[in-house]
Amino acid sequence: MILNKVEKANIEPRITLIGAGPGDPDLFSLKGVKALKTADVVLYDANVNEALLCHAPDGIPKVYVGKRTDDEDFSQEAVNKLIVDYALNYGHVVRLKSGDPFFFAKGYEEIDAAESYSIPTEIIPGISSATGAPSLQKIPMIYKDLSESFWAVTGTNSTGEISEDLYIAAKTKATIVVLNGIAKVKEIAAIFQGENKGLLPVAVIQNGSSTDEKIAVGIVDTIAEIVSDKKITAPALLVFGDVVSLHPQFQPIRDFYEVIANEY
Repeated sequence: MILNKVEKANIEPRITLIGAGPGDPDLFSLKGVKALKTADVVLYDANVNEALLCHAPDGIPKVYVGKRTDDEDFSQEAVNKLIVDYALNYGHVVRLKSGDPFFFAKGYEEIDAAESYSIPTEIIPGISSATGAPSLQKIPMIYKDLSESFWAVTGTNSTGEISEDLYIAAKTKATIVVLNGIAKVKEIAAIFQGENKGLLPVAVIQNGSSTDEKIAVGIVDTIAEIVSDKKITAPALLVFGDVVSLHPQFQPIRDFYEVIANEY
């Protein structure tokens, strides 16, 4: 897609890539607000709260470029081209991506495409849902003897297969945050079951920080059923680890299994 040249004197192409955060517009950074106020064009992704667009000047193009299945208009290559075309024709392009643009996002590809045309770029990080959503649920990533590290793993790779790293992660005591994995929650749970971790606490958070947030808390053996019962769908992340036991909703689950253990 090639844009018509805009009649504007002294166009200075530049691109600012901003992380829009997990969903709540109040979690957007002050630096991001300042950048939006100077935008000539805004390109925004799926899962970006459109309330953020009010910070951009009135009358400028605000273009949705969310990824849709089988829609070539929103392929990564098409988005890269749009960013460059808008910068060359309009000036300052603000690119809004949900979460943090370099955390399970293709921010690098977009910056690389812009810089291949010698277009100046700036990156403004955002709060990633991988850490932000659990934090808002009072689930720490690292806590005392429950966890000494955390892993963020994609549930499925570029070919749609289960990530090989999940098999390695499941062997550790680390807190494991899985993104892009809700559609394969049953298969992912089976990996942890294969490591004899059927009773490991799990939380699933959909639309973290948003007004329509949903959360499911359970254990590896039951989480797929709970997700189905609560009709939790993408965008959602999974948190595997003993730190999930600190969530208030886990207390009844702990009590139940303690009763069962005492009976035997």
